[in-house]
Amino acid sequence: MKLKIATWNINSIRLRENLVLEFLTRESPDVLCLQECKSPVEFIPTEGFRSIGYPLMLARGQKGYNGVVILSRLPIEPVEHRNFCGKGDARHVAGRLSNGITIHNVYVPSGGDVPDPKVNDKFAHKLQFLDEMQEWFESRPPVKSILVGDLNIAPLEDDVWSHRALLKVVSHTPIEVERLESVQNAGNWSDITRLHNPSGKLYSWWSYRARDWSASDRGRRLDHIWATEELAGCSLSSSIQRQVRGWEKPSDHVPVVATFEIN
Repeated sequence: MKLKIATWNINSIRLRENLVLEFLTRESPDVLCLQECKSPVEFIPTEGFRSIGYPLMLARGQKGYNGVVILSRLPIEPVEHRNFCGKGDARHVAGRLSNGITIHNVYVPSGGDVPDPKVNDKFAHKLQFLDEMQEWFESRPPVKSILVGDLNIAPLEDDVWSHRALLKVVSHTPIEVERLESVQNAGNWSDITRLHNPSGKLYSWWSYRARDWSASDRGRRLDHIWATEELAGCSLSSSIQRQVRGWEKPSDHVPVVATFEIN
């Protein structure tokens, strides 16, 4: 069977419910993982999702910020979520499909504006979060798993519009890139999008500040799909849905999609 999974920082699921419905209708992923849903779980709109064939939802929510959701049209059971940095933030939710594949949906802290943990608590939080992810995967190596989400780091030179200009900008600093690489290595994760698109510029986020986001094209690849070795070898394709950034009242992120052939 083929498994199609998508990840998207929606920047308010209640505000952009119509965009989620549009994407689900057009692309028909089996599983859609959303981040920055900004809603308590009880206020997440589910009726529309059920009506188009997505009756199952795993979610952790908070009022006004954070929040992670897994929508599925396949049977899925909850897996114990992680609480990072002792904050209780809704930044991780996980589920296991009937074929044994575990899906982790993660929203890494953005880190604020100053890339110095000594003067910026938000950046210190981000680095601690990454350290705890690394420790988690070292202590419990993932098997038959897919990790998706807004990891808030663009690791490669071609994942940003200008490597030189962004070296001291949060999301592309060397310390963040190194920490993300350590997380990836700890779980023996493969970057599925780059596996299928190894060269060339790739972005999944464009700032709202740009008057014309497409013309300036100052993007970053902050959203990722990773898979463990046995699933990476079964991956067929991965793409970034750039056109969604041009939809009416969009998120500043766009969906990333990957397809796997599961035996």
